[in-house]
Amino acid sequence: MTNPNPISRLEYPGSQSASAAPLISPRNYTFLQTYIYRESGIVLDEDKQYLFESRLRPIVVREGLASIDALCDLVATGRSPALATRVIDAMTTNETLFFRDTAIFEVMKTQVLPELIAAAGSRKLRIWSAASSTGQEAYSLAITLLEARIDPGRVEIIGTDLCEQVVERAATGKYVQFEVGRGMPILLLMKYFTKVGLDWQIKPEVRNMVHFQKLDLRGSFAALGKFDLVLCRNVLIYFDAATKEQIIASIHKTILPGGMLVLGCAETLISVDHKYERKVFGHSTFYAVR
Repeated sequence: MTNPNPISRLEYPGSQSASAAPLISPRNYTFLQTYIYRESGIVLDEDKQYLFESRLRPIVVREGLASIDALCDLVATGRSPALATRVIDAMTTNETLFFRDTAIFEVMKTQVLPELIAAAGSRKLRIWSAASSTGQEAYSLAITLLEARIDPGRVEIIGTDLCEQVVERAATGKYVQFEVGRGMPILLLMKYFTKVGLDWQIKPEVRNMVHFQKLDLRGSFAALGKFDLVLCRNVLIYFDAATKEQIIASIHKTILPGGMLVLGCAETLISVDHKYERKVFGHSTFYAVR
C-alpha cells in the first residue's frame, strides 16, 4: 500500500478528453472499480479512464495483449493470480518522497521523538510507517532519529504496504538520482547514502533500523505488536468513510498509552468516530491515545 509509503493522490496528468473513444469498455471499467475496491479498498471514481490507461498499459504491452479490455477479461477468469497481483500493485503504487512535510519531521526531531524515547524507558521505541510505499518515509524517520542523537539500538521501525513489489524495493534501500533529489537535503544525502554507479544506496546504519513487510490496512494488525508512534499519512483519502473509520479504530488498538498517530497534512479525524486527542506541536498535528 503501495505505500502503500506511500504520493499525494491517485492522479495522472493529461486526462482523457470527452470526445475521445473510451479506453476501456463500460463493463470492464465497472469490473476494475469493483475488483480494485475488493482487493485494496481503494475507491476509484467514474472519471479515471486516463488513470487506468497510464497504470495498466505497460502490463498490456508486457503481456502481449491486445488491449486493457483483454487484460480485464484475463484477470476476471482467475487463472492468473500473479497477473491479478500486478494489476492491483499498478493501481495502488503511490508516489512518495523523502521528508515529506518537513515541519512534521522537524517537530519529531526536536520534541516528539525525544519525549517518546524518554517515556519508553529501557524498552525499544517502536514506530510504524503504514503505507510506506518504496520506503522514503520510513528511512526519513530513521535519519531523523539519528540526527536527534537517539541510539539506533533503542529504536525499531516497521514499514508496511499492500504492494509486495514496492515492499521488496524499499528493503533494498537503493534509489535513483531523481528520488533522492525529492526532499533529501544534500548534507544528509552525503552523510547517510553511498553512491553506487548512478544510484544512491542507504548506509547499513540506517537500513538496519527499518524492517518492511506486506500488509493490508483493512486486515488485522495484531501480529505487528504495539507502537509508540504510527504514521498513516496520505492514504486514508483513498478509502470510503466506513473503511477509514475501521482503519483508524484498528490503529488505535496498536498504540501504547501516551503514543501518537500522525496523518497527512490534508487529513483529519473530523466526522470520524475515534478515541484520539488532538495535539498540536508548532504547526503540526498529532493524535494522542487517550
